[in-house]
Amino acid sequence: MLGTLFALVSLVCSVIILVHAFQNAVWKGLVSLLCFVYLLYYAFAEFKHEKKTLILVVWLVSAVLGGGFTFWQSLGNLR
Repeated sequence: MLGTLFALVSLVCSVIILVHAFQNAVWKGLVSLLCFVYLLYYAFAEFKHEKKTLILVVWLVSAVLGGGFTFWQSLGNLR
């Protein structure tokens, strides 16, 4: 449950970055949508927002925590 919550928070932050990429140029939005490595590049190099640092930190930390909690929960279901 907690992993799902963190994953949703990460999803919201990634949608904010994707919307910005599509507003900048359609090809940047499409490449960001299809290639996570370019999304990381775009987020750090080209993403301009007044709360950029907060969005990036919440995005990355919640993605790691969401994956970690989901993995931890799946280990408990193996018993």
